[in-house]
Amino acid sequence: MRKATVLRAVLSAGLLLTATTVGLTEAVADGTSTPSPVSAARQAPASDDLLSAMQRDLGLTRTEAVGRLAAETAARQVERSAKRAAGHSYGGSWFDATSGKLVVALTRTGPRKAVEATGARVTLVQHSERQLNSTMKRVNALHAPVGVAGWHVDPRNNSVTLDVVAAHNQDNDVRSFVARARKAGPVTVSQTDHTPRTLAAGTVGGDPYYTGNVRCSIGFSVSGGFISAGHCAQPGAAVYGWDHTYIGNFQGSSFPDNDYSWVNVGSGWWTVPVVLGWGTVPDQLVRGSAEAPIGGSICRSGSTSHWHCGTVLAKNETVNYSEGAVHEMTKTNVCAEPGDSGGSFISGDQAQGVTSGGWGNCSSGGETWYQPVNEILNRYHLTLTTA
Repeated sequence: MRKATVLRAVLSAGLLLTATTVGLTEAVADGTSTPSPVSAARQAPASDDLLSAMQRDLGLTRTEAVGRLAAETAARQVERSAKRAAGHSYGGSWFDATSGKLVVALTRTGPRKAVEATGARVTLVQHSERQLNSTMKRVNALHAPVGVAGWHVDPRNNSVTLDVVAAHNQDNDVRSFVARARKAGPVTVSQTDHTPRTLAAGTVGGDPYYTGNVRCSIGFSVSGGFISAGHCAQPGAAVYGWDHTYIGNFQGSSFPDNDYSWVNVGSGWWTVPVVLGWGTVPDQLVRGSAEAPIGGSICRSGSTSHWHCGTVLAKNETVNYSEGAVHEMTKTNVCAEPGDSGGSFISGDQAQGVTSGGWGNCSSGGETWYQPVNEILNRYHLTLTTA
């Protein structure tokens, strides 16, 4: 390879880009791809361009964006110690953007002072996280009709929330499912106008990878390869880079039930701890995988719609695609489009997950789900590549 091509290959194979659309697979319409300029500059997470992106997508002033990043970094650290202090009384937690504090739900007052000593705010609830997770497992065991978009543990309303597609609200099978779900434990019902789906479309320029007739986005670099979405291909499928040179093969893939995969890297390609900023922000270094709280800001990078930001809306959500349910996903209001599947979600310099699917686009907005990165690392016994 020429020197410039080698640099491009390094960054392509090592990118983990945040994406917010479920099943954003892009079908390959022809054999062309257009490389875009790449900067490998090592920038701090709070660079001017990153702050500008947060201002654009989250409606913040520059001062608010700086303060929010600092508050969210503190909240990630507080969440671990607060959960330990809460013990069996822990009912979940979320980031409150108004106060800049982590809010921790407790089922009893005993641990309150110890939790508040970590820097968190406390609210009292009826059900513990363990009870909500048990309810979630019982609902997951039910067969959901197409009129149910998904369900998730919602610590803010202390229940499992079912998202029912409004057009199917009165369908007999939907009403039956809701009735059975309510028997599983604390359940609330919310309506949505959108049905989650996987997506396909024609090839556009960018920094994708290709497998068969599908284009997806690289997620995060790991030891020996990278991780991405499971719906992009089955184990053994060959993978080609932005320049259509051979990278490696899918070593593991799961979809539905899960939506994750990993690909080995060789043939002159190697991995770096970088997420592509697409000229919107400098290319971002990955330094870890500390989980962002509900309510925290998050950004996505993908080969179609590039770099966009939003917030975490829910965790532990089951998304009911037409191909089958996918469990333990995180929901965001970051937009994404076909071809972004598998791309990286990142919060500051912390890897969060790979794009699965969603609804909407980056012109009108939408929601996107990702499979959390730590689950993928644990499943395949992989080590995240970090700076």
